[in-house]
Amino acid sequence: MLQTVRRICRLVTRVSCHFPLINRLPARGAGVVMRPGRARTVLGSATAALALGVALSACSPTFDWRTVMNNDKGYTVDFPAKPGNDQRAVQIDGTPMQMAMQTAEAGNAVFAVGTVMLPDDSDATQRAALNFLRAGLARNVGATPDAHAVQIPLAAGGKTSGLEMTVSGAAGAKHEPRTVYARLVARGRHVYQAAIIADQPLPQDQVDQFFSSFQLY
Repeated sequence: MLQTVRRICRLVTRVSCHFPLINRLPARGAGVVMRPGRARTVLGSATAALALGVALSACSPTFDWRTVMNNDKGYTVDFPAKPGNDQRAVQIDGTPMQMAMQTAEAGNAVFAVGTVMLPDDSDATQRAALNFLRAGLARNVGATPDAHAVQIPLAAGGKTSGLEMTVSGAAGAKHEPRTVYARLVARGRHVYQAAIIADQPLPQDQVDQFFSSFQLY
């Protein structure tokens, strides 16, 4: 299951940018004196139990929702775990831009909000960035970049127009199944991508929790 989470992260990397994985380190136990034969038996049992425990914890779809306010990028959202941060350069229609990311892992899925900083707030620049993100998400699972209009809430009240898409397909050299949920929206000199990449469809309440909490300033 840990490999599954890593493969999902590699997919998100190809979509937008690199996300570091959380290292899982075994805890150190207190020293116990015992006979060598007994020690090997206990060690083998403990190793098996530890492996089982790690597997079960990796399979457990634990969602520890918390509200994250990103004042620098102008949005607030609920993440199902403590998010990490990353940033990279992207080329959109030949123009270099910066994309900042916040990501969190939970329930065999990666939840992410990416923000592209645009050189200007013209309609043409916004459309180019939206098309770039939409095509990239769909291409990585071999799907058509179909999207429909959706209203994105504003933190101060009201809504603004955006795009919503759900695509599924095979990703990577092993053609593993992936489902991508995403909302895309432009506001001023920012274009946002709120996305979930999962190895199987998620419960709708978890998807709704993430997207309904995504609000712009």
